[in-house]
Amino acid sequence: MVVANNKVVSVTYELRKNSADGEVIEIVKDDNPLVYIAGMGSLLPDFEANLMGKKLNESFTFSIPADDAYGPREESAIIDLPLQVFMVDGEVDYELVRTGQTIPMRDQDGNRLNGIVLDVNETTVKMDFNHPLAGDDLYFTGKIVGIRDATQEELEHGHVHGHGGHSHDEED
Repeated sequence: MVVANNKVVSVTYELRKNSADGEVIEIVKDDNPLVYIAGMGSLLPDFEANLMGKKLNESFTFSIPADDAYGPREESAIIDLPLQVFMVDGEVDYELVRTGQTIPMRDQDGNRLNGIVLDVNETTVKMDFNHPLAGDDLYFTGKIVGIRDATQEELEHGHVHGHGGHSHDEED
């Protein structure tokens, strides 16, 4: 069996920033592999494309250029927000609103996004809403550790069920 659309794929990998010698960003091991349904579009398109056709236990090495991963860093994604945005009951929680802290927020359309606090002063909080890996090439090495057919239910729901996937309460 090979990685193809509608297959449940389990992979282990090491992700490095920019090259084989770059900073290690993430390590996904055998005890908790990444499990996904190929072709559902839940992962970076180039990540999925590089795994298509691979066999069980086959190793892989590939890179994804920044423009095809999380895009370039955008200066327009760095904004100053009024300090009042972070007030609760007239107080600012400076344990939360401090340089280097990641804060989950929502944009004007209700979409979730994370911002990193770059600076705090008496009137504004400078936030960076770029993806943490924006501007970086991604370098992956890993192995295909599982391939199986997706169940009809998994295909209908668009995600993996069971070990390594999602489970539903009986009410769902």
